[in-house]
Amino acid sequence: MPHTPAMTDTAPVGTLDGWAVAPFSSAGLTHDVYERGSGPGVVLVPEVPGLTPQVLGLADHLVDAGFTVAVPSPFGTPGREPSVGAVLQVLPRLCVSREFRAFATDVRRPFSDWLRALAVDLDGRTPGPGVGVIGMCFTGGFALAAAVEGAVLAAVLSQPGVPFAVGRARAANPGLSEADLGVVAARAERGEVCALGLRFSEDAAVPRARFESVRRALGGAFEVLELDSSPGNPGGFSRSAHSVLTNEVRERPGQPAFEARERVVAFLRERLGTAA
Repeated sequence: MPHTPAMTDTAPVGTLDGWAVAPFSSAGLTHDVYERGSGPGVVLVPEVPGLTPQVLGLADHLVDAGFTVAVPSPFGTPGREPSVGAVLQVLPRLCVSREFRAFATDVRRPFSDWLRALAVDLDGRTPGPGVGVIGMCFTGGFALAAAVEGAVLAAVLSQPGVPFAVGRARAANPGLSEADLGVVAARAERGEVCALGLRFSEDAAVPRARFESVRRALGGAFEVLELDSSPGNPGGFSRSAHSVLTNEVRERPGQPAFEARERVVAFLRERLGTAA
C-alpha cells in the first residue's frame, strides 16, 4: 500500500533495497536497470552524478503512485550520495562520450536509441496503453528524444541541460536532432504524445529559450512548469536551484517543488492510467 511520508526539511531519499537489477542491452550499449513496482511503466533516467538516494526517493514515490518504475544506471555508482567528488568523477567522461554528445546539436545520440529500446521492452511487460519517460538534468532532453518511439506517450523534461548551453544556438537547442524533433512533433499533432517541462526561473544551465524551441515544435502538447527562484521567491529557493524533482523537494503540500512532483504524477496518470 502507498505510504504517506512525514514532512521533511530535506529532500526525500531512498535505498536500493527491494529493487531488482538486470543488464539491458541494445544499440551496442549495455547498462544495468533497476526495477520495482506494478502498473503502467515509467522509465526514470537519473541526473548527474547518477542513481543517488535522492533519485531513488523520486523512484519510490512513483512506485507508491502505482507505476512500474525502471531506473537505468548509465553513469555513476548506484546508491552513492551526491557530492562534488562524485560529479567530478562522472562529468568529464560524459562531456566527451560519443554515447551522449553533450555539446553537439542536431545529432542522434546513441543513448537515445538504447533508451527507446528500454521503453519498448518495459511497455511489453506492463499494463496500460504505453509508457512514460522522465529525464533530469544531463538526461532531461533524452526523455523527448525517446518520444520518437510510439510506445512513449508521456515525456517529462526536468531541467534538461544537454546540449550544454554554450552559445545561443546550444541554449535554444532541445537536445535531439531536427529529424527526431519532427517525428515527435508529428506524433504530438496526432495526439499520440504529450510532454511536460520543468525548470527554475533563474537556472542558467536550462535556458528558457530551450523550452521555447520545444513549444514551437509541439504547440499545446507541451506544458511548462517554471518555479520561481528569483531573489525573495516565496518557496525560499536559491538562485542556484536546479533539481526540480529531487534535491529541491520537501514533503510539504504547497511547497512548489512538491507540487511540481505532484503535477508530474498527475500528468503520467492522465497519459498512462492508474487510480489516483
